[in-house]
Amino acid sequence: MTTTSAPTTGEARPARTAVPWPLIAPSLVFMLLLFGWPLLQGILAAFRSEGAFTLDNWARMFADPYFTRALRNTVLLTVIVVPIQLVLALGMALLLQSRPRFAGTHFYLWAIPLALSELAAGLVWLAIFSPRGYLNSLLSWIGFGDGIGWLDYDNATGMLFAVVVTEIWRSTALVFVILVAGLQMVPRDYDEAAQVLGASAWQRLWHVTLPFIRPSLQVALILRTIFALEIFAVAQALAGRNFPTLVGETYQWYVSLQNAAVASALALVVLGISLVISIGYLRTLRTDRGGTR
Repeated sequence: MTTTSAPTTGEARPARTAVPWPLIAPSLVFMLLLFGWPLLQGILAAFRSEGAFTLDNWARMFADPYFTRALRNTVLLTVIVVPIQLVLALGMALLLQSRPRFAGTHFYLWAIPLALSELAAGLVWLAIFSPRGYLNSLLSWIGFGDGIGWLDYDNATGMLFAVVVTEIWRSTALVFVILVAGLQMVPRDYDEAAQVLGASAWQRLWHVTLPFIRPSLQVALILRTIFALEIFAVAQALAGRNFPTLVGETYQWYVSLQNAAVASALALVVLGISLVISIGYLRTLRTDRGGTR
């Protein structure tokens, strides 16, 4: 009986598993109909006018004085909010992992903002930051004059601060829940072994915990960044068009100005930024099957 020997040079490559196309075909069709077709229509609308190809819609978008402010505000919010939320959520998740007293109560209290819609959270904080709101009442009570016009049209810093605080309060819980789930996958044996070897708390976090929760960090960062780029209701509730955002301008062009073509162009800008950032996260935090880089 003859046998076939394995190649002696190079590494043996694992056999490829055949893709079960009949099983995944319904899902592919569903995805194409639900996401692919609307996306194609949006792209066509952004580059079409009266049935012909044109760049006029993009020219109108770039010429709009609100566009530059909306792009700046959206990017600035994302750059400020996402890192702060990641640090806060990680600290909260690690604290919960240490099993303090009433850990379940802590979890539910921290997760409460998840139950509120974006608009509801904006209205709650509007009552705090409005000229006669709770914050200015407190400042006046301690002798800080008549308070601060946080949401005045000429106070860009105040509006940014109000929106940042509201977003941090509203959506840190999302990152927190994802990281709590990720921390459940960290083997306690590894952390205990690191303690026996004399590793500090920071070394255990950096070399043991973070590598294991990298997939959770990846998911949390991608979701939170995309949601930050799509911020709308919070900014509308607090400052209206005095603090424009990209999605807010998309709404203005589509509903108020009745121009779906320019609205589609703005939506593609948000999509493009989201794709670039998501690919960056996937490459930076890529993981293998074992959950490590």
